[in-house]
Amino acid sequence: MPTRKEPLFRKVNTRAHGVHHRFGGDYRHERNTKTEKLSESTHKSMHGKKRRGLDYTPLFKFLLSNVGGKWDEIYSEAVSRLDRPDPIFWLVALREHEQQEFVRVGESSCFSGLYVDDEGQLQLVSPNLGPDQMTPLCRCCTYTLNGKPFSKQQTTEVMTSWMVNP
Repeated sequence: MPTRKEPLFRKVNTRAHGVHHRFGGDYRHERNTKTEKLSESTHKSMHGKKRRGLDYTPLFKFLLSNVGGKWDEIYSEAVSRLDRPDPIFWLVALREHEQQEFVRVGESSCFSGLYVDDEGQLQLVSPNLGPDQMTPLCRCCTYTLNGKPFSKQQTTEVMTSWMVNP
């Protein structure tokens, strides 16, 4: 009897004090307005479409640990251990114009961008990119690349976007 593998995501405590998950405005301010009454879509779902409280860090580590492997095998195993396949493509680019050196996930976590080459192998977009080349946006947070903290410290100038230093 085959053993069941652990899922590649984990549930995060969403009811803890101080945990915010980008909640929108209250629905009570939208219902029974004139535009709502005139709208053809008066019947709305009681359930939202956003999924909150899931952490896909185990998936990202799984993908990074399988760089150089056959994409079809990696993809089929990942999908079998996930609740939905969408998070795979947050890191993996199937087309050349979708490739990114790194992908920001959450507030201070980054992961290396991945792509599928012509031979069907999973590869790093920028194999030489490491936490020693990244500069954080602020001094108060611990920024990480693939789970390792950035080595460089932020300078006094104001940074408006993520920076990769040559």
